[in-house]
Amino acid sequence: MNVALQYCNVTVNDPDESLPFYRDGLGLEVVNDVSSGGHRWVTLGSDAQPGLGIVLSDPHAGRSQADGDALQELLVKGALGPIVFATADLDGAFERIRAAGAEVLQEPIDQPWGPRDCAFRDPSGNTVRISQTA
Repeated sequence: MNVALQYCNVTVNDPDESLPFYRDGLGLEVVNDVSSGGHRWVTLGSDAQPGLGIVLSDPHAGRSQADGDALQELLVKGALGPIVFATADLDGAFERIRAAGAEVLQEPIDQPWGPRDCAFRDPSGNTVRISQTA
């Protein structure tokens, strides 16, 4: 069996507020933008990985009020799991994202467990790590 990741969801407070970070900072392109019931699902992709998408949506999009409220609490606390990207040009990506105004959590460093990486916080408080590829 061959399995590949097609897309993953990233919960954000406001897709419009988060677009500059993911589109301009990370260099992803908007592939789809769907609105329904006062919510939006914005799918971003990259030529580097055709077919793989990152879907930005608010905590209540497609969820019950109670589930959305619980997710919103975790988002506000910064308690959702990190999102990890990889690039061949870590230093260039770091500078581009920092120049876009992202909150820097960690400048590029060699980690004792192996990878060279850096970390940011997106506008909603999600931790975004970027690792250097070989």
